[in-house]
Amino acid sequence: MWVRRLFERAIGGFFAHALGSTGWRVRCGATQKWQISDQSNGIQRLLPSMRTDIILDNSMKQRRIVIDTKFNSIVSPGWYREETLRSGYIYQMYTYIRSQVGLGDLLADKALGLLLHPSVGTDVDEYVVIQGHKIRFSTVDLTRSHSEIRSQLLRLI
Repeated sequence: MWVRRLFERAIGGFFAHALGSTGWRVRCGATQKWQISDQSNGIQRLLPSMRTDIILDNSMKQRRIVIDTKFNSIVSPGWYREETLRSGYIYQMYTYIRSQVGLGDLLADKALGLLLHPSVGTDVDEYVVIQGHKIRFSTVDLTRSHSEIRSQLLRLI
């Protein structure tokens, strides 16, 4: 668990440092609100919060990128294919993005999602567009030099 948090903080710190003076706003650990229209009396003590790892906003470019970092393999063995993306992670990202649509935040209405995993010697960079939102599944190869890792991360933006 602590290694995953270390990876998350390293990625957040990298983007804060690399993008801080370029018009991007970097938020780490931001909490998003559920669009609740009705609720039972005890739900607030049971409903989990939506805490994102990293959100990158650029008002000039009209872009928001919601990043969720994981510290495991980007794919796992599948039932009907050799490997598959982890469905729970896709549902999580979908929820982060779609739950914020229609609240008057134009960046949220067009947000992109990025599930970012570390890798050792392999590169994955795939995407899908679901209901108008691009969700990207990418790795950063930790065996590369610092300049190559920097380039890999900046290409994701």
